[in-house]
Formats: sequence, C-alpha cells, structure tokens
Amino acid sequence: MKICCIGAGYVGGPTMAMIAKKCPDIKVHVVDINPERIAAWNSDALPVFEPGLQEVVEAARGKNLFFSTKVEEAIREADIIFISVNTPTKTYGIGAGRAADLKYVELCARQIAEVADCDKIVVEKSTLPVRTAYSIRTILSKSPSKAKFQVLSNPEFLAEGTAVEDLENPDRVLIGGETTPEGQKAVQALADIYARWVKRDKILTTNLWSSELSKLTANAFLAQRVSSINAISALCEATDADVDEVARAIGTDSRIGPKFLKASVGFGGSCFQKDILNLVYLCEHFGLPEVARYWEQVVVMNDHQKHRFTQNVVQRLFNTVSGKRIAVFGFAFKKDTNDTRESPAIRVCADLMAEQANVAIYDPKVPAAQIYADLKAGQNSPQIEICKTPYDAAKDAHAVLVLTEWNQFGDLDWKRIFGDMLKPAFLFDGRNILDLAALRKLGFSAYGIGKPRPCDP
Repeated sequence: MKICCIGAGYVGGPTMAMIAKKCPDIKVHVVDINPERIAAWNSDALPVFEPGLQEVVEAARGKNLFFSTKVEEAIREADIIFISVNTPTKTYGIGAGRAADLKYVELCARQIAEVADCDKIVVEKSTLPVRTAYSIRTILSKSPSKAKFQVLSNPEFLAEGTAVEDLENPDRVLIGGETTPEGQKAVQALADIYARWVKRDKILTTNLWSSELSKLTANAFLAQRVSSINAISALCEATDADVDEVARAIGTDSRIGPKFLKASVGFGGSCFQKDILNLVYLCEHFGLPEVARYWEQVVVMNDHQKHRFTQNVVQRLFNTVSGKRIAVFGFAFKKDTNDTRESPAIRVCADLMAEQANVAIYDPKVPAAQIYADLKAGQNSPQIEICKTPYDAAKDAHAVLVLTEWNQFGDLDWKRIFGDMLKPAFLFDGRNILDLAALRKLGFSAYGIGKPRPCDP
C-alpha cells in the first residue's frame, strides 16, 4: 500500500511520520508546494517543534517516509490520499471572520481529479465544515479518468505540545464514511492501518457528516471550558477568591472533571478559535441564530480575557506604560511548541505597544522572524527587542509578563531577575505557574490570573 499526504504542516507531517513508523511496509509520501518547508522536513531542524517528533521522523525517513514537492507523482502512486492543507478563517467575502476558507481543499480535490488514473480513497484530515465531503466528492466525480473515489473523514484530535504522545496512544481514532458497501470497505481499509498500533475499541466509525461535526464540537467544548474558568477568574480577582482552589473544588465532581479548568491569559492555537467561528457560521447558515450566539460568546470571552490582562498591567503600572520596558516570557501559544497562531502573547504585546510600551521578548523555540511577523513590525522596530535569555529581557524592565507556561520559567533565578529590574518590580503570571508568595517575599509586586491580590506598594 502507498499513502500520499498533501500538506506538510502541523497535522500532516507528524501524523504521516507516525503511520510510517508503525507501518514499515507502507510507503508514505508527504508532499507540499512549499520547498522550504519540505527542505526543513528533510533536515535536522524540522519546521514543527514537538517533543519526540525528530526521533519518529528519523526512524522512517528515507526508508518508507518521504517528503517532496512532487505532488502529482505522489497522487498517481497512492492508494490512499490524505488532504491536510490549511483551512484558515475567511478574511473576505461571504462569511468573512467566521467561515472556513476552503480554497486549498478545493484545489487539492481538483488536482486529484485531474491527475488520478485509478481508484483512490481520499481522506479529509484538515478540520472542515459539515458536508465538505459532498463538495469534494462532487469535484472528484468529474474526473476525466474512469477512476472511482471514496471520500472519508478522519479528523485529527492531537494537541500541540503532546502530538507524538497523542498519535502514539490516542483517546480515539474517528473515521467517517458513506454507508454504502463501497464506503464501508474504504472505512475498513483506513481502520486496518490504525489498528496496527491502536486498539480496535478506540477506532470509532460514523457517517461522514457526524465525523466532520465531531471535530468542531470537540474543540468548541474544550474551548468553552477554558472561557468558563477564565470568566470565573475575573470574579475571583474581584472577591479575593483563588481560581485554582475553585477549579479543584469543582473538578472533583465526576460530572465535571478536572481537565481544561486552568485559568490563563487565554487560549490560542490553530484550532479553537477557528473551529468555533466556523461552528458559529454554520449555525447562522442553517438558521440557528441563538445557537450561533451561544458559541460565539466563547470567543468573545477569550478576547476579553486577553484585553483584561493587559488592562491590569497598565493599571498596576500607575496607569501608564509609555516608554517602559516590559519583559515578555513566552510567545508560543502553549509550551512545547513553536506555534504562535492566535497566541495570547500577540494580542498582549500589540496592546502594550499601542500604549507606547517597549516589549523585550524571550521564547526558547519561536524564531525572531516569526515574532516580528506576528506583531506586524519590522526588525528595526524601536519598540521590540528579541532576547536570547529571559535574564536579558528582564534587565531594566518595569514588569515581567509570563505568557507561555514553559517549564524553564519555574526554575529561573528570580532573585537575580528582581535585582536587575527597576523598582517597584512587577510580575504578572498569565499562566499561574509561579509561586507568587515566594516572589513577593523577594520583593516583587506579583499578580496571577484569578488570584487574591497582594497589598499594593
């Protein structure tokens, strides 16, 4: 068997690497039109940072795992074709700001229809709106060849930062297909691949539409929990309750559970906001405005949390940050990844810069070029300094902002950092990973999300 994956991004690359490692008899060919990205996948500096990913790639690369820009060749050879291209939120036309932009998916479908000369199984791996499979199937049915196609939905549920672990031991693998004999045969063919290392009872099969909607729903429910606890964090700060204690109390309820109840400066990443906005658009499209408004509030609350964090910084720094150096620890949207898409740090830094602050940014994995691009600033911007160490960032700073929960931040020499900062020295922990009481003993005016407030100097 031969597999082709169109799209060498955060989903396609790691997923195909794991399949290749677990199925050494299957040739896996990952293709992308971006030559720089492909070159990175063929190097020791992968374009995606994930713990353990380099080892997985190296275990199969050059044996049965290949990365190239030979899209047409890979399509012709493959028995199964995964579509794993970007589906960003539209920025133009109908549905702008909500609907998923499916132009890359359609281009893939048209290329497959044009190039394929024998029967194929086409798998949606990108997160897509409900009934996108119908559009793909319609395009494929117009193929100039006599090839027959089965379209499956196989959404990915991996989390960035733990992608390798999630692929190795997933909670479930979801495969949706048509209820026809041909459709069920295709579902079984894909299920047999995953069954090489995933227990059969974890491989769930549904119809196409349920599978497509399940991905959007899963991310919406997870994001909803984050926004819910963040909403409570604001009330905690106003009443001197401790949001972590509240989360622990409600998390022991078996009906609620403890996961995704960690208050923070807000959620980010490529999926949560995009998928919720897509869900909102679908609800509006199908005449369900009340349902749309319900889910939209999850995103509204997340945006509010980022803005509220920045407001707190400005207020605590005597209502002005103009000309002040603000050290930013962490720019990725979460630890153990170099992904900055929708990172809360982008919004916080942009808001601070709008207040004429100077931001000194340190992140162990995010390249400087990416930070400048996300902040829409040139590398000569006088308001931005990219630092090699957190100590460099904190030197002569008025405040330190922890915006990513990198483990190393808990092990820093905070006494040294305090000594290098201007006084009073402020610290704002946007991830609640630090011991605020210990920091206050060192002399910091330290604040957390949803934490009791210290006595102000």
